[in-house]
Amino acid sequence: MTNPMNEPVIYLDNNATTCVAPEVVDAITPYLRSYYWNPSSMYEPALTLAKELEKARKTVASAIGAAFADEIVFTACATESNNAAITGALRAAVKANPKRRRIITSKVEHPAVIEVCKRLEKEEFPVDWIGVDPDGKINLREYVQALRPGETAVVSIMHANNETGVIFPIEKLARLAKQTDPKIVFHVDATQTVAKLPIDLSAQAYNDDSTGRFANVDMLSFSGHKLHAPKGIGVLYIRRAAPFVNFMLGGHQERGRRAGTENVPYIIGLAKALEMEKDAIVANAVKMAKLRDQLQEEIVKRVPYVVVNGKNSPRTPNTLNVAVYGAEGEAILMLMSERGICVSSGSACTSGSLEPSHVLSAMKVPVGALQGNFRFSLSRYTTEEEIKRAANAFVEVVAIVRHASSKWDNATQTPIE
Repeated sequence: MTNPMNEPVIYLDNNATTCVAPEVVDAITPYLRSYYWNPSSMYEPALTLAKELEKARKTVASAIGAAFADEIVFTACATESNNAAITGALRAAVKANPKRRRIITSKVEHPAVIEVCKRLEKEEFPVDWIGVDPDGKINLREYVQALRPGETAVVSIMHANNETGVIFPIEKLARLAKQTDPKIVFHVDATQTVAKLPIDLSAQAYNDDSTGRFANVDMLSFSGHKLHAPKGIGVLYIRRAAPFVNFMLGGHQERGRRAGTENVPYIIGLAKALEMEKDAIVANAVKMAKLRDQLQEEIVKRVPYVVVNGKNSPRTPNTLNVAVYGAEGEAILMLMSERGICVSSGSACTSGSLEPSHVLSAMKVPVGALQGNFRFSLSRYTTEEEIKRAANAFVEVVAIVRHASSKWDNATQTPIE
């Protein structure tokens, strides 16, 4: 794929979606062409296919440290998984105790969580919206105060933010919830971290806050298309003891927790993608972090009045979010696209909105920079040459846009408030 300037396109929007790995395409193809049976049917070919599906389920479970393969539920995407987790846990909680109906989440969650909570709030399920500081770190005091024994039903907190890459201390947050009330269900949206950071759901140490040890997490969501599997396949991990009421009604698939014929080809593809990452997570993380830091250094050094959002917090190794003063973000994105550089402004799921990023607003990023924020997100396939070209293009484009902007003083080379 090339751009109008006849140079290969550089794709740096991997937090929105990733390319499907060639090995994954090869793994999927036979299940589209030859092994197409319904795994719920009773004839021999279908029974063989059902065994392949369960083999894939074990691979997925192993990748996130789930103790049992039957804790893995296949869905269509992380959005479905998030919806199912929150509503399913809440329904189960209210059924057991009508007074247990509160939800805790953060102000910087993905829309797949925020919109669910907003609707439930209108249905008189109280929601505690936890803020973050200017570095994107969750307000721990607010969180602890929001935990109410006998009232809090569900906590839903993302592992890492999709816009800034800031990592939340899930280990500590989950432990605090369980110490407050063991019946609180703790859900994690791990869409941006599975296959990028180690995750171990089987860890048994109750007081262990080691990174990636999710002993107190009850549910976890992620999606295949963020880790080089196809779009259209997601996962919801549900710990065996976690209360859950399904919302997809129909057949008996997924042990009655998610009706609908399983998407066997994409399940096979997801398992293959996770298998490929199994022994490469640390090496890929080191590589991506090095390239991310190179890009950050070049931009900060060569573009005046730019801020790196979340730079003082732990971040996913592949994500860089910068706020540029004195420039219109839409113009910069357009010119970057013309140069064959694919980056984004905020979340792909809110790209049609004219509102400033809710994440950066919660971080209190100054108004002058809110309309000029950009997310660069790398993948295992990103190269150093691509990073160099992207940095050069960004420096050039920002200068062009600022020169024509009413928000920039060309005489003093400073932003206009």
